[in-house]
Amino acid sequence: MKNIVILISGRGSNMTAIVDACARESWDARIAAVISNRPDAAGLAYAQQQGIATVVVDHSACADRAAFDAALAHAIDAFSPDLLVLAGFMRILSTNFVEHYAGRLLNIHPSLLPAFTGLHTHRRAIEAGCKLVGTTVHVVTPELDHGPIIIQAAVPVLQDDTEDTLANRVLEMECLVYPRAVRWWVHGELEFVGAARVRHRAGEPQWVLPQTALGD
Repeated sequence: MKNIVILISGRGSNMTAIVDACARESWDARIAAVISNRPDAAGLAYAQQQGIATVVVDHSACADRAAFDAALAHAIDAFSPDLLVLAGFMRILSTNFVEHYAGRLLNIHPSLLPAFTGLHTHRRAIEAGCKLVGTTVHVVTPELDHGPIIIQAAVPVLQDDTEDTLANRVLEMECLVYPRAVRWWVHGELEFVGAARVRHRAGEPQWVLPQTALGD
């Protein structure tokens, strides 16, 4: 059975979806711990209610990023993780940290990468006039918001969308595809094609598209 450690910074919507799917679908895995860099992260309470170990590594109590990364890695490694999942974890991780967990570190980003890396993705997409946005689950590499893509989901931008309304609809898709990607990884259903691509061994679709129909 594989050990999964989840990192959060806030309410933990994606963490909750992963925890629920793991139990509901009887994965060959357990959520060994949920770790946050913020002691007030709302998601910690949910994890505790599920009987999951929780740890806080407060970044504000660390002298610098290197010290924080070292303290975080120490906390993570206490749970012997087979997979480390970033679920709304709002800290940039150092190259050394990422390389320590190379090949077992996943992230979700609220855009169709490689578009709109970084912050404020929904605002930037609306300002750019995008008609389709979405979310991406990818393997983490030292370059921010890059790395082999596991699955993507597309979400249409509506004419009256605000940053918040669009973010809420994208989050719904995040909570659908992130558990799927983690389950694939846990069950050994993914394989690398070269250094830049990940494919599903059985050919399951690695995308979710909007259910819309175009008129003639």
